Amino acid sequence: MNAALLDRISRAVLYEGYMLYPYRPSAIKNRQRFNFGVLYPRSYCQEQGGSDACAMETQCLVLAKEAAQCTVRVRFLRMVDRSVLKLPGARRGTADFKEAEVEKVDRLEVQGRIYQSWQEAAEEEIEGAEFSVRALAREPTAWPFDLAATSEMEPIVDDSGRPAGFIKRVRESLSGLIGLSANSLDGELFRLTVRVSNTTCIQKPCPLERDEALALSLVSTHTILEARGAEFVSLIDPPQEHVEATKLCHNLGTWPILVGEEGQRDTLLSSPIILYDYPQIAPESPGDLFDGAEIDEILSLRIMTLTEDEKREMRDSDERARQILERTEALPEDQLIKLHGAVRGLRRPPGDIP
Repeated sequence: MNAALLDRISRAVLYEGYMLYPYRPSAIKNRQRFNFGVLYPRSYCQEQGGSDACAMETQCLVLAKEAAQCTVRVRFLRMVDRSVLKLPGARRGTADFKEAEVEKVDRLEVQGRIYQSWQEAAEEEIEGAEFSVRALAREPTAWPFDLAATSEMEPIVDDSGRPAGFIKRVRESLSGLIGLSANSLDGELFRLTVRVSNTTCIQKPCPLERDEALALSLVSTHTILEARGAEFVSLIDPPQEHVEATKLCHNLGTWPILVGEEGQRDTLLSSPIILYDYPQIAPESPGDLFDGAEIDEILSLRIMTLTEDEKREMRDSDERARQILERTEALPEDQLIKLHGAVRGLRRPPGDIP
């Protein structure tokens, strides 16, 4: 398996829609983010009337020999609440303070830089133990996981190097469950089921606002399955002998595809975004733009037309947005020209050419 290729595709899924052009918190489209692969706490979903999901389920086909082993990984983003705290004038320059003495503000400008409250994201990966598909058919298994709450304070210093305020980053505790089961269909053919659930208990009074619920959610959730001594079957383009078996696979909130070099069948990515087998990142793409529609040229040109004030907000709002801006502004002309289009291959048109 090409691990680098898998990681690039997985990260594209992970950050799809993380922050959209014009890459600023003040843009309306960035005030309600994270719409793919969100698994909310069950009680929140029930409160919303069932329109949101607390679990996703992958069903796929695998040809497993007697000694076949598989591993499962679940990757997702975990929300980080970033708030900006301003020290009152009497306490400026003081590192020792009580939180009651600070004022929570939407934005704070210090030394020409704007600090804003924002919802960041941190990557998480839960890896289960290696398992036997055949043993799983005899006895299902499940792995619970828990992520502890964290709180961090980062000083915002003025031109004299003394604290003028603080950035507070908070992660809520999360709990989840990865359930595995398998069904023998015919000889070496098995239907493998992976169910990922958010089992977090809400401690706050209900009802929750959406951002509060996101802080307790698994976001951009996707599953990676890897096989040793086994092969996955494409659900998009299955061999003729397995067409009927693919109809027995029902996927909830996810879309399983083969990943790797064309023809490899040892790795499967179950994505909340519909993809085709063996997806590729365009080789001329200079880096992440958080938009999988492959419109790098348009987005790059639009970024270049932002005003200095807009670029300043983009630069100061989010570290990943800052990287996009700096990379785009540094694009050499020949790289920008490559984004205009590429010929992947030539073929003879049908019929006679006059």
